[in-house]
Amino acid sequence: MTRPQDKTWDVIVIGTGMGGGPIGRRLAEKGLSVLFVERGPAGLRAEEQELSADIWGKEARLVRGYWPEPLHARVNGVDTIFNAPLGAGVGGSSVFYAATLERPEPHDLDDSADIPHPTGGWPVSYAEMRPYFEEAEQMFHVCGSVDPLGDPAELPPGPEMPPADKALFAAMQRAGLHPYQGHMALRYLEGCQSCLGSKCPRACKMDGRSAGVEPALATGNASLLDLCEVTALRTENGAVRAIEATHRGTPITLQARAYVLAGGALASPRLLMASGDLANSSGQVGRNLMFHLSEMFALWPGSGHKGSAPTKALAFRDLYRDKNIRYGMVQAMGIEARYGEIVHYLNMAFDRSRLRGLRPLRQFTRLPAAIAVKLFGEAKIFVGILEDLPMPENRVIYDPDAPRKLAITYDMPPELGTRRKAFRKAIRKRLRAVFLGSGPDLNYGHPCGTLRFGHDPSTSVLNADCRAHELDNLWVADASFMPTSMGVNPSLTIAANALRVGDRLAETLQAEGKT
Repeated sequence: MTRPQDKTWDVIVIGTGMGGGPIGRRLAEKGLSVLFVERGPAGLRAEEQELSADIWGKEARLVRGYWPEPLHARVNGVDTIFNAPLGAGVGGSSVFYAATLERPEPHDLDDSADIPHPTGGWPVSYAEMRPYFEEAEQMFHVCGSVDPLGDPAELPPGPEMPPADKALFAAMQRAGLHPYQGHMALRYLEGCQSCLGSKCPRACKMDGRSAGVEPALATGNASLLDLCEVTALRTENGAVRAIEATHRGTPITLQARAYVLAGGALASPRLLMASGDLANSSGQVGRNLMFHLSEMFALWPGSGHKGSAPTKALAFRDLYRDKNIRYGMVQAMGIEARYGEIVHYLNMAFDRSRLRGLRPLRQFTRLPAAIAVKLFGEAKIFVGILEDLPMPENRVIYDPDAPRKLAITYDMPPELGTRRKAFRKAIRKRLRAVFLGSGPDLNYGHPCGTLRFGHDPSTSVLNADCRAHELDNLWVADASFMPTSMGVNPSLTIAANALRVGDRLAETLQAEGKT
């Protein structure tokens, strides 16, 4: 059997998450030879574990499909080290995600006189992206009801909501809101456990693995090289000629006609910097890092609904924006205010606080968690997703003396703090909500923007097709392409854009002719 390093592939895809999986499938289904290169393990299909921030051993993390290195984050001048909610295995972070796939709003991409865009608009319009949103929804088996305030996407209905959700749905309507059944990438096979936040042992929850890599491999045109860490891109005459990698401890060189970065908005720019600062004449590689702010709050369905299981059935967009002020959507998190979850979130907050050096104090998070259980026992937890905007000084940091070190610096701009206060006030005005945090909470599972696309090579890294301005055969299909973070979970947009980029890449290779 031919070794991967003994063949010139049509395309090598680095990463297998929400971007890498779909683009690899698209290319394989078009008859191109595709090699998926994944740093983490293929894993066992029956695995069901959740992400854990409390496991620190690198090998122990990697074998479970977690990103092995901790994140070194300087946020608002405070240095912290913690395990970010990122995956490193087939499917990437998506195998652990909560399967929410929501379309953005047209104003998230488009500039108009009525709703000016903070960056002048994306280089592709919402109308151009819409067919790809539809294709991604079909590929990921997205279900849910029509959003009364958004794009009237026709989706298969989700399962009937439990009584507690129906009670909250009615309460939201009485408050003048327009709730709908959230859009979920779940097939709801018989015995479906939803697997929100954990690996799905069946192809029920649709993610980068189940909707992307596995169907791609089934075509016979794709192969997978797991436990393979790409260390550098080797270039010549304005093109990538090979990638240098380590496969299970052995250095190897892999070659293809085209290469796709899909390792995520933190790892992809770091690889370019590790390769001699490639594609960076604009100085924008690694910059414009964005997250979302997560505003978690509790709602009570009423005393008649005790013991109702949590779901992610509810969402609304009434607070998505206020004229030209951008906020975001609100959705159920699919968790209850149980002791274990509360301890988990308090521990994560402690690990990012100024008290983190006083490790013995960490155990005292159990006391407020116990009190919270008494107060919030039957509450359902919701989250408001507040849009972040690009700032050049917020960026990924590369240390040549520690090339595996995952590091960022991020300062929250004052305008984001102002919008956050207004967003919380608007939620309180509409709902009898109790917020579960006081300080800004960055969603470290939503990094984006670090290889932004655009028409101007002096202000962007990629062109409108997500091909590097300076490298003829390097393309990007992860969240790093995004010039703004939008007011929704980015997963559907990543997958839809990956399909679009796959089409452009396939057209380019087919025009060049097969070798």
